[in-house]
Amino acid sequence: MAKDRLTFCIFGAGRIGKLHARNIAAHPRARIKYVVDPVARAAAVLARQVGARTSPDATTALADREIDAVVIASSTNTHVDLIMASARMGKAVLCEKPIDLDIKRVDRCLAALEKHRVPVAIGFNRRFDPTNRAIRAAIRNGDVGDVEMIVITSRDPEPPPAAYIKVSGGLFRDMMIHDFDLARWLLGEEPVEVVAKASCRVDRGIGRAGDVDTAMVILTTRRGSLCHINNSRRAAYGYDQRIEVFGSRGMVRSDNLRPTAVLKSNAVTTDARDPLLHFFVERYADAYLH
Repeated sequence: MAKDRLTFCIFGAGRIGKLHARNIAAHPRARIKYVVDPVARAAAVLARQVGARTSPDATTALADREIDAVVIASSTNTHVDLIMASARMGKAVLCEKPIDLDIKRVDRCLAALEKHRVPVAIGFNRRFDPTNRAIRAAIRNGDVGDVEMIVITSRDPEPPPAAYIKVSGGLFRDMMIHDFDLARWLLGEEPVEVVAKASCRVDRGIGRAGDVDTAMVILTTRRGSLCHINNSRRAAYGYDQRIEVFGSRGMVRSDNLRPTAVLKSNAVTTDARDPLLHFFVERYADAYLH
């Protein structure tokens, strides 16, 4: 039987862990019992903010029969172990992307999960963004007819620190992974061909860390639909998130969101607007909440 209230454990007290914890704590049918993080102070601060307690380790928290579900927002190298430990104890799982940086380890994890009857979801929040959902609804309603081309633009306002780049798994697995998910969701069929081009034009430090900061990818489906994804680690004008879907009957597209829709004109400028929302936490606040 469905419970009136779900009890959660949060793994990870960093930026994403805090975001999920605060959303869950604000929900009338949820509560957080434990926050687990190797940095004791971070765990304690977040636990106090959301009315929870800290746990010394994952094993102790997962052994608690009151825990119904977990949010895994810890470092990527912990994801597989925490997913499997949670599933074995019968806990539902929401895990941040990526599952792991090694696809073979991901495949083994997915195969092992077949033994456990618990829901496991990956945190591809952009599917829950109201604007993106409206784009998908327009496709499914036939507003654009047969989808022929999709263009997904995703550009960060500034590069992350070099220390992050070294452990991130690279632009494709860290940043474009969201756009791959959006592409599959919008296309409605799997790509059968991928062409990727990338370079380092923004920050030489990113190149020295073995990564790229500028990339374009073309996905082709079996029916011949094309999806172009372009990423950059730096957009001087802010966090750039746009989608265009073109088809046999027309086009649907989304523009960047801003704090307000006010336009200002004077002797110096025409139609001046608010700057773009700063980064993903602000732009996708509703997506994370939903």
